[in-house]
Amino acid sequence: MLQFGMPTLIEIDSLEAAMKLCKELGLDFVELNMNLPQYQTEHLEDTAYLKSLQEKYGIGYTIHLDENLNVCDFNKAVSKAYTDTVVQAVRTAKTLEIPVLNMHMNHGVHFTLPNQKVQLFEQYFEEYMGAWEEFRSVCEQEAEGSDIKICIENTDGYKSYEKSAIAFLLQSDVFGLTWDIGHSNAAGNVDEPFILEHQDKLYHFHIHDSLGKQDHMTLGTGEIDLGQRLDLAEKCQCRCVVETKTAAALKDSVQWIWEDYIKKF
Repeated sequence: MLQFGMPTLIEIDSLEAAMKLCKELGLDFVELNMNLPQYQTEHLEDTAYLKSLQEKYGIGYTIHLDENLNVCDFNKAVSKAYTDTVVQAVRTAKTLEIPVLNMHMNHGVHFTLPNQKVQLFEQYFEEYMGAWEEFRSVCEQEAEGSDIKICIENTDGYKSYEKSAIAFLLQSDVFGLTWDIGHSNAAGNVDEPFILEHQDKLYHFHIHDSLGKQDHMTLGTGEIDLGQRLDLAEKCQCRCVVETKTAAALKDSVQWIWEDYIKKF
């Protein structure tokens, strides 16, 4: 049976309020978003508090790493700070048995020339891949002895150099993929062949509907074949975050899941 969770919502400031709503909706976990001040490293280090809420509400967590994460920044102090952030998140995940950390790829800086854009990570590919090798090694050491997966989420289309890096990371048992089906649709499904090629590494889904380039819509209000995507999520035994942006849209989406998807079984 699929597990469904909710994202961190901007309108709900406290973690306990989020956990309460998650429980009321019959969901299984809350995805803690490290872009917000209340879910920064110093707060995730308070594992006693996080565990007390887990036990009180009987639901779990996943973690959404900072979207600015750039472990390949050419400034070593910057890349180390981001890597250290991931290390602490992994330590929290080990303590609380959090199964998934979700991360984005950072496209990096580009230079605009008269006739082209030059992506610096592509231009300096050797340095770029060296940073990923170091990052993978650190994560493997920190996650040793656990089943934690650091899952890489698609956004607006992977660059070619990013695909090389992701393929390298997926050689490790610590790394997997998140399929954000709304982002995928809004980007013309350009990442779908790559994701399906590596579907044995799919552990996590972000689900929201999409119409054209518009995404984060309530389930059932867009053009995505949601049943097909959820069937694949179940086949791969993935967790699914219902990633709408408001509590009202979340409630309507959960209703769609129960009435239009689960009841068909």
